[in-house]
Amino acid sequence: MNRNQKLSPSDKAFYIVDFVFLLVSGVVVLLPLLNVLAMSLSSPNAVLAGRVYLWPKNFTLDTYLMVLRTPTIKTGYLNTFFYMIVGTCINLFMTVCCAYPLSRRDLVGKNTITMLFTFTMAFSGGMIPTYIVIKNLNLLDSRWVMLLPPAMTVWNMILARTFFQNTIPFELYESAELDGASDIRVLLSIVLPLSTPILAVLTLFYAVSTHWNAYFNAMMYLKSQSLFNIQLVLRNTMNNISIMMNQMNDLTQQERSLALAEASKYCIIMLSMLPVMLIYPFVQKYFIKGIMIGSVKG
Repeated sequence: MNRNQKLSPSDKAFYIVDFVFLLVSGVVVLLPLLNVLAMSLSSPNAVLAGRVYLWPKNFTLDTYLMVLRTPTIKTGYLNTFFYMIVGTCINLFMTVCCAYPLSRRDLVGKNTITMLFTFTMAFSGGMIPTYIVIKNLNLLDSRWVMLLPPAMTVWNMILARTFFQNTIPFELYESAELDGASDIRVLLSIVLPLSTPILAVLTLFYAVSTHWNAYFNAMMYLKSQSLFNIQLVLRNTMNNISIMMNQMNDLTQQERSLALAEASKYCIIMLSMLPVMLIYPFVQKYFIKGIMIGSVKG
């Protein structure tokens, strides 16, 4: 917006209300995060006594070191990064391979195929049939069960298809075909290089929602602790701490363990959020551009 442009009273009122709303929303989001961070960096006794708010009391990293020394935590992080990296690559491959042909106007029956994909968004087989299918495919308690079932999300495929339709001119396809380029060459040399925003958005969606936060699938289909992801490991860690506290008879030891468990809970929360918080700033500009797909048509 031009700074020299005069704003009407209604525009000024809108910007003021918008600024206040965004400021309040930012504070509402930021305060709990700062509280959790302060709790995780404070001594267990200060956390248990309720003396920590937005600034650490008796600053210490001992709780983080204790949590990170747990072997299951290390294994959970390694498994999660494996599921996230390999799984996201599979997701992008499947999504692009499906979205690209459906974005071409010369594909016969593309509306019918799209309708069939959309139908699965409203109707699914359910949890029990899905479990039976996965069991019959011998995918239970294997790494593949975390990679193949969520190989593609229909909503993300529709996002990619819409981006290809609105961004890549059909004349560009015709020009490439006249030069003798095959469909695969067009996809690799023209479409993908021009689709960085949507690829970044899909990467963020799949990496965070599908793999990093994949708690339910891990709980349902995995039994071996060596295959657990970080979300399931953190849940089991908290349960084990609670069970150990209930089995203690010494009140002093129980109080100390309660304080340690309370501080550990906040450390675990921060450890589960930290990778996502570090990744998001690098893809934010692509995320904003890609999520506005189809909102403005020239």
